This record gives sequence, structure tokens and C-alpha cells, in this order.
Amino acid sequence: LKSIGVDGLRMASGDGALRRCHPLFASFVGDYPEQLLVTGIKFGECPKCDVDADDTGSNTAPFHLRNLTKVLDALTALDKGNLSFVRACAAAGIKPIVHPFWEDLPFTNIFRAITPDVLHQLYQGLIKHLLGWLSAACGGAEIDARCRRLPPNHHIHLFSKGITCLSHISGTEHAQICRFLLGIVISIRLPNNLNAGRLLRAVQGLLDFLYLAQYPCHSLESLQLLDDALDLFHKNKDIFIDLGIRFNFNLPKLHAARHYSAMIMMFGTTDNYNTGYTERLHIDFAKDAYRATNHKDEFVQMTRWLERKEKIMRHDKYINWRCAGAEETMPYHSHPPDMTFRRLQSVSKHPTAKAISIDKLIEDYGATYFREALARYITQLNHASDPIPLRSQTLDVLAQDVHFPFRTLPVFHRVKWLSVDAHGHGDATATLDYVHARPQCNSGSSLRPHHSDTALVSICGNPDVVSIEVHVGQVRVIFSLPSKSVPLLFLPTVKVPTHFAYIEWFEPFTSAPDRHHGLYKLSRSLRGGEKVASIMPLANIVRSVHLMPNFGAVVPREWTSDTVLDNCNTFWSSGNSHIP
Repeated sequence: LKSIGVDGLRMASGDGALRRCHPLFASFVGDYPEQLLVTGIKFGECPKCDVDADDTGSNTAPFHLRNLTKVLDALTALDKGNLSFVRACAAAGIKPIVHPFWEDLPFTNIFRAITPDVLHQLYQGLIKHLLGWLSAACGGAEIDARCRRLPPNHHIHLFSKGITCLSHISGTEHAQICRFLLGIVISIRLPNNLNAGRLLRAVQGLLDFLYLAQYPCHSLESLQLLDDALDLFHKNKDIFIDLGIRFNFNLPKLHAARHYSAMIMMFGTTDNYNTGYTERLHIDFAKDAYRATNHKDEFVQMTRWLERKEKIMRHDKYINWRCAGAEETMPYHSHPPDMTFRRLQSVSKHPTAKAISIDKLIEDYGATYFREALARYITQLNHASDPIPLRSQTLDVLAQDVHFPFRTLPVFHRVKWLSVDAHGHGDATATLDYVHARPQCNSGSSLRPHHSDTALVSICGNPDVVSIEVHVGQVRVIFSLPSKSVPLLFLPTVKVPTHFAYIEWFEPFTSAPDRHHGLYKLSRSLRGGEKVASIMPLANIVRSVHLMPNFGAVVPREWTSDTVLDNCNTFWSSGNSHIP
């Protein structure tokens, strides 16, 4: 890099043209100990700037990028003797390191090259600290009790034994915990009856910063939101001092968050330099390869094992290419991926249960008003083209004349969403989401409750429009009508969907989120003390949604993960009534 950085190197680009390139050392990707090692900075200090170690917990303390010229001058003092070298390095703020690799590299500033590290600074750093603080503030037993009573969802990992007893938590586990961490501390009781508002705002600020920092595309607005989220945490962090959990916040990883906006503007989004990718490659190229050896003279065996895997992979691709009928290579035109997000709803070809009686739907699936809801839906669809919409009372009267020409219905126990990748940049068969609607059943000597997921359901009837209005509902049954019964129930001009869902509704989203934690409050939609339910086309279900139960000051111990949706009256959600 020293010579070609200045003189350049002729390199062939993707279009085959030769161009003079100047490879430069621009960024260093590593965790905090590695950053200290490469920069020579002392532990507890920032490897990028000159902020004092006692000010790393402040969000307002001034700082400047470390003076590279002063550091390089100190490194040249080695020729003047060891004592002079040590004193010069100490005056420059670094440890005495002899000829670091970046000393003579052209156009290199090692302090500017230090990049943010989402894995170790945020997930394995600040989030790990936050879990410890919350456990000390709220009590590990109460935190774990709430974790064990979260409703299931495709995107939520349920920790059946809680989270405070976990040891050696991985970055993936921390990411899973972050998805419900804010929700489980809402309304929790703090020692000395302290107001939990500051605690919730501090948690919200840190989690908002975590997710904003991982945006795949940034604008000035999103970077301002990133800084605002960090400010929100710093404004409310003193709650942990009032609780006696912390005496200060002089954490280098917390201070590193102040550099994120500038580094994103300089080096791009954080997925360009996240150590999570190198950790993944370390598993593939080092750990798995080592396990394939006999642990003696392992380096040669690891190299041979990796070479063989690569050859098998290339041969497999060649065979697939020939089997596809390709004889010559067609010119490839690269198309960058766009920012659209397309998903395909998918239901199994054959029903999970071919013939379930309506009585079983009511008893085992929890579809209490299935008959009434289906009759109303049939009547409403037959009169959809009427110039004057039917009033609710008229609809109920007409629905009483509907008679079902069947005794059983085919039922499906889940619907899923697959990724749609038009440009071939990803796995087109990846499953993105699930919604389950399973009945209660006997499990050994006990009765396992039904599993009915909550989902966002489009009200406008077209989930493909640009912006849709959605309500939250609990999907009890997914079914289809027998083909012979459709002409007997609907008019010939009516377009009948192929699949339907029986949904119990929640009240619409509140107009504004809670001011302490930013979540929206939801409750069951009731009429005369009974749950409101209706039949909707399955295509109107947009995606699953995870509701956080409002546990109160102390979670009721009789609640379980399977029954909490029925036992709890109010919930919290991060969504709103419109999806862009």
C-alpha cells in the first residue's frame, strides 16, 4: 500500500477497462481492544478524539480529532533514545508503539479511520449495560416473569427462562431481546416509587439510536433523528444514578455514539464496516474448518477443507447452469437493488384440516361468532354494489336469512409471506413472516390452548395501494368455502375470494403515541361486553404484529404466553393506523 498508494496500480474494472487505481487505507474495522491496539491509545479513552476519559459520559463535552502530526512526530523520537521516545509518546497521548503499520502509509489518518462498531459498541456494549441496569432497577424476577408471558410471534424469540439468568449472550440474542425490551418495562414498579417516565425515555432513546444507526440508507433528516435519540437518552440517564445503579456514565462505547453521524457521512452506512460480518466469516472460515480437522497440524487441513468446499460449490453451480439449458454466457447487466419491499402472501395448496365443523371452529378455535360473522359477510358482499350501503341493523336482519349449504369447512393453520426479489439480489424463497391460527388440542395430560396470532389488516380492501389504513385483529380461523357452495351463497356477479379469515378486532390506534415511550395503546373492541368479530378476505392481512401486554406494576402470575392475549385487556404496539 505504501508504494501503490502514491504511484497507483493498473487494475481491470468490471467492464474490462484498465484504470489507474490508488488503493488507500481508509478505515479500520475492529472492536474496542483492537482499536486501542492499533492506535496506541490507553484503555478508557476514545481512540478517535481527545476527549478526557472523565468526560466520555457527557453528551456536551467538546472534543477534536486526535492530532496525527503530533503523533507522527512522537514516533520519530525513537531515534533519540528510549526515554525521549516514551516521553514524546506520553505527551502525544499514546502508548510507546514502535513503527505501527500505518506510520508511512500515504494519506492515512488512523484516528479518522476508526469506524463505528454496531455489534460490540451497541449490542454487546450499551445494550448489555442497559440489561444490567434494568435488572437492578426493576428486579430480575419481575423482568423474567414478563419475558415468560409474552405472546408468540414469528419475529419474537420467547425466552422461556427469562433473560437475566443468561450468560455469554451473543449479539443475535441481544438483538432479539431489544425487540421487546421497552415493552416489558412499561408500568413496572421502581424502588422508592420513583417515576418510571425517565426510565422509559432513556430506554426508548437508546433503542431508537440502535435502530436508526442500522438504517441501510440515510438522509440529513435521519441523521438528525439519530442525534436526537442519543440526546433523549442523555437527558434521562440520571434516573439510573437516582436509583443508585450508576455513579457516572464514563463509558468509551457510550461516547463512541457521538461519532456515528460524522462517520456515516464520511464512510457511508454502518453495514459497510460492521464487525458482525467478519464474526460470521470467522465461523465459516475458521471455526467450522477447525472442527473438520483432527486438531493436529490443523492449518494445512483447514486450508484443504476450504479449497474443497469452494470447488464443490463452483462445480454445483456449473451443473445447475448446464441443467438449466444454458450453453453460452449471456451478457450480464447489473441492476442495483431498489428500496422497494415486495412480499408475496402464500397459503398451502391443501388445507391443514379438510373438514372441520362449525361447532369445532367455535369450541376449539375460539371463533365464538363464526356463524353470525359469515352470514353478515355473505350478505354484505352480495349487496356491495347497491347504490345505498346497508345499515348495520338491516344487514343483521338480512343475514338471518342466510343458510349454509355445508356442515364442514376446510381450514388452514397458517399463512406466510415470501420475499419477492425482482433483480435477483436475494433469496426469492425466504420466509419473511407467519400468522398462525391453530386450535386447542390435547398435549399429554393437559390441554394446549389455541394459538391465534395478531395481525395488521387492511380496511380499504386493497393491501397493494401506496398507503393503507390498517386495524389490529386476532386471527382465529383461516378457511375457504367449498367450491360447490359458492354459487349457492353469492350472486353470479360477485367476485368471491378464495381464502378468508375470522378476525376478532381491537380498537383503532390512538391518534398519538404515549409521550413517555412512543408506543400506541390498544384494547379489545367490545360491543355489549362481547368481542367484535368479522370475516375478511385473507388477502387483506398485511403482516403479523406483536402486541406487548400492559402487565401493570406486577405481572399476574396466572398469565401464560399462550393465554395472555385473552387475559390482558390493554396492549402496546409500535405501529400506527397507516402503512406507507
